[in-house]
Amino acid sequence: MLHSCYGINAEGHLTIGGIDTLTLAEKHGTPLYVLDEDHIRGMCRMYKSAFADSFGGESTPVYAGKALCFKGMYRIMAEENMCADCVSPGELHTANAAGFPMDRVFFHGNNKTDADLRYAVSLGVGHIVVDSHEELDALDVIAKEAGIRQKILLRITPGIDPHTHKKIITGNVDSKFGSAIVTGQAEVIVSAALEKANLILDGLHCHVGSQIFDIGPFADAADIMIDFVAQMRHKHGAALPILNIGGGFGVRYTEDDPEIDYVANIRALGKIIDDKCARYGMEKPTILMEPGRSIAAAAGITLYTVGSVKEIPGFRNYVSVDGGMPDNPRYTLYQSRYTILHAARAGECADYECTVAGRCCESGDLLAEGVKIVRPVRGDILAVLVTGAYNHSMASNYNRLPRPPIVMVSGGKDRVAVRRETYDDLLTLDEDM
Repeated sequence: MLHSCYGINAEGHLTIGGIDTLTLAEKHGTPLYVLDEDHIRGMCRMYKSAFADSFGGESTPVYAGKALCFKGMYRIMAEENMCADCVSPGELHTANAAGFPMDRVFFHGNNKTDADLRYAVSLGVGHIVVDSHEELDALDVIAKEAGIRQKILLRITPGIDPHTHKKIITGNVDSKFGSAIVTGQAEVIVSAALEKANLILDGLHCHVGSQIFDIGPFADAADIMIDFVAQMRHKHGAALPILNIGGGFGVRYTEDDPEIDYVANIRALGKIIDDKCARYGMEKPTILMEPGRSIAAAAGITLYTVGSVKEIPGFRNYVSVDGGMPDNPRYTLYQSRYTILHAARAGECADYECTVAGRCCESGDLLAEGVKIVRPVRGDILAVLVTGAYNHSMASNYNRLPRPPIVMVSGGKDRVAVRRETYDDLLTLDEDM
């Protein structure tokens, strides 16, 4: 199977975490998000071990919560001794409500409001990743009001195109994020940060993009950033003890995607950083990275019930399901490719080419085009694999549809981690006129 948490049982049914997906669909209904908790924990432990071996010191992985954010995830991250990357006050609120240690949080965002910054400071967030001069000035004032010296990182743009989808590139010069090295703006903001009485410049952050399979962009970013760290130490006396080189490792969504050896990639980055620091004769900074997709994506599947199979001779075949773009907008946004299986006949030859369509009143509401599955009939269960990241977190109530629940499986048992929305939930913010 595509990932180790998926399987096929004696009845030919798809399993996740060893549990029959048909049993889960019957018990909890569809659409249904299912997550293998043991797989998530295994990925956290792999990253922790690889960081200890290859980066050493206090280097640590920082879970990127935007990939999958609900209280249960932050409880897992706390138990696995991870740090957390939050990109909004809503994510901060969720982490705090889950009891996640706020001093292990890094707060990101390219347009944090004064209210956002005050909220982060009030929660005791460990580091705020400052994106602009305006934010730097505002945070200095807010920290003074709070009577603290707030630790910060500066988001720096290394000027790298990782050759991924243009909508998830973040490290090139022409980006809404950070300050570019090549234009001289990065040095200017470092100098400005060092002068702030109420801020402690603890280091730098960069991020080149997402769903990257090649180690090259990460190696280039590390090389450029170490050069910049050395320059700032020499020219401005900046200690910069932390270097966060972001996230973005890819995940296999289909058999056509390459397999990634995360441990080998981290080991290679560690050697590049060690060699570069040795050439400058400087102490290696604490290295942080922000895995999100690679921790959560493969742990998840989404189950749907087929409503109709519509065949248009000379054109295409449509298989319509009871979910779609409200619970998974990624195909509509990015034309993201998925592996889709007939859950009851997961091991059989998939020779029926079709478009899997959602239920919304929208012609673009599709989950896949030209995919081959075992031909289903009304009432069958389809499983879309590798949906643990950016599905629940990007879900909406378009067409006034309730969002699916999240069911966690672990040790052969299942439990509801996020309940299914009801129609009454859709009305909770509506005021009577």
